[in-house]
Amino acid sequence: MDKRILTALGLTALVCSCGGEPPPEVVDETPTTNVGERIDFLEKTTIGDPPPATPPWIANLTFVDLDEDGLLDVVLCDVTKNQVAWIRQSPAGTFTETALSSLVLAPAHVTPSDIDLDGDIDLLIAEMGQIRPSNEKIGTVTLLENRGDETFEHHALVDGVARVTDIQPGDFDGDGDVDLAVGQFGYDQGEIRWMENQGGFVFESHMLLNLPGTIHVPVADMDGDGDLDITALVSQTWEQIYVFENDGKGSFESHIAYGATNEDFGSSGMSLADLDQDGDPDLLYTNGDALDYIPSLPRPWHGVQWLENRGGLDFVYHRLGDFPGAMSADAADADNDGDLDVFVASMFADWSDSEAVSIAWFENDGDQGFTLRTIDTEPTHLVVLDTGDLDGDGWIDVVTGGMYSHEPFDQTSRITWWRNGWSER
Repeated sequence: MDKRILTALGLTALVCSCGGEPPPEVVDETPTTNVGERIDFLEKTTIGDPPPATPPWIANLTFVDLDEDGLLDVVLCDVTKNQVAWIRQSPAGTFTETALSSLVLAPAHVTPSDIDLDGDIDLLIAEMGQIRPSNEKIGTVTLLENRGDETFEHHALVDGVARVTDIQPGDFDGDGDVDLAVGQFGYDQGEIRWMENQGGFVFESHMLLNLPGTIHVPVADMDGDGDLDITALVSQTWEQIYVFENDGKGSFESHIAYGATNEDFGSSGMSLADLDQDGDPDLLYTNGDALDYIPSLPRPWHGVQWLENRGGLDFVYHRLGDFPGAMSADAADADNDGDLDVFVASMFADWSDSEAVSIAWFENDGDQGFTLRTIDTEPTHLVVLDTGDLDGDGWIDVVTGGMYSHEPFDQTSRITWWRNGWSER
């Protein structure tokens, strides 16, 4: 199996010339459980279909109001079923799961976006073809076109390519339509490309990088010049973060924003968030992969960090804190105090320890000082999370998905909604 499962899934690394402290070097010690003070304010309940007879593999999920009825829903990638599914909230507080497509092979990531600009929400699906290692060109960039009647038409925009792990939309050439940034993990060979929209669901590909192991390609104006740039986390042979600087017309210049000095850092996820609320996007970055180890146990250097955007593509490294097996993190105001906290989920904690933490949050003191707070120790093996106000009460909730690639399997859950009850404490 790959070192990075996905999404929410390095060896020689370059040392970034940016400021800030580098990550810790490899040390020879046994990882300890990082518990932190426990603050119970999330009430968990399962939603969607029940778990299958075999342990579930949820690769990715996200909040979206897919039917635009004013209630948030959840869309997800189920690798076990080779399926993209919609957990619809209708009426409020009632959740029903429906398969949107069973024509997808190892769906790794789903991104909502109105690709055809017809006013409804389509779904971009990154198909790996298979999760396990392969050099075969079996990846597909897939669009599920929303017909407007709660049905979706399947389009393969590009197929027969290195396994695809992420697709993000953006108008990169300034012509008013939606282009695509695509990350392809591959195996020994991988790619990052952008796909220029030619109309009629036809796209022309432009290559940005030919390295294996890309898992995420978030899009934003990173340098404040008014156009969209592409960031990328490469996690296979190199543990690096790239920024592809756009000239506004679809020509990109490559920059290395960060490179781990630890050649076994375990890069596992990246997202964008303005953590210091200074008006530009920062990079939120987890390292917690342990698939290369037998057994798959955490390393002492696993945790969460952010790269502060200082402008001019200068990024400063900050460590939020240690967190064994950190696989997915998202920034949101958990306690409604006006700053951004960070939720984090673990897939590779030591699950033989009953106190091993599966989900936690780093509380922001308002000045980017973060304190780890434990949320829960089960369910285990949480590979992905997203944040949003699912019940519309003004407080940020969390939804998580489990991926059970290794034992134990006694605390499994497919999709869990963590309702925020902070106001009721």
